[in-house]
Amino acid sequence: MTRELERRQPPHFDRPLTDGETPSSDTAESTTADEGVQFTRKFHFKVGRRGCKRVEVGMAPKQPPRGNIPRVSRLMALAIRFDQIIRDGVVPDQAELAHLGHVTRARITQIMNLLNLAPDIQEALLFLPRTERGRDPLFEKDLRPIAAEPDWSRQRRLWKQHRRCRSSNKRC
Repeated sequence: MTRELERRQPPHFDRPLTDGETPSSDTAESTTADEGVQFTRKFHFKVGRRGCKRVEVGMAPKQPPRGNIPRVSRLMALAIRFDQIIRDGVVPDQAELAHLGHVTRARITQIMNLLNLAPDIQEALLFLPRTERGRDPLFEKDLRPIAAEPDWSRQRRLWKQHRRCRSSNKRC
C-alpha cells in the first residue's frame, strides 16, 4: 500500500532535501523499503476553485497582515513621495501634480502641508497601527491645525493633547 501511494505522488516529492532545506511539522515523508532511503518534502494544502483542496509543494505563503493601513498614513507617505519627485525635477510643481492626479491644487496643498509637521509626528503617522474594523481613528482634517502651527514644540503639545482626547473618546 505504501508503494501505491508513492507512485501516485508527483515526481518532485521523490527528490532528497537540499543542504538548506530542513524538515518541519508541515512535511510529507515517504520511505522505500527496499532501498532504505527516506525523502522528506515540505507541503501545504491550498484551496482551489470551487473549494477543492490541492497539495502544493513548499511552505505555505504568509498571510497578509489583518486590517487596513490608515488613510492618514498613506497620505503622509504620499506627501513624502510628492516632495521627492518635485525636488528631483520629475514634476515641476504642485499644480502639475494636481493635474496629473486629477485632484484640485487645494487638495495637493492639504496633503503637502503634512510635511510641515515635526519629524517625530510624521514618523508616528507613518507607523500608526492598522485599522481592523470600523473607521480610522485619525483624519487628515484633524491634523490641519497642528500642521499650521510653525513651532515644532507647540505642534508636539497639540499632538499629545489630540492623542489624549482621542484615547478617551472625548471631543476636544
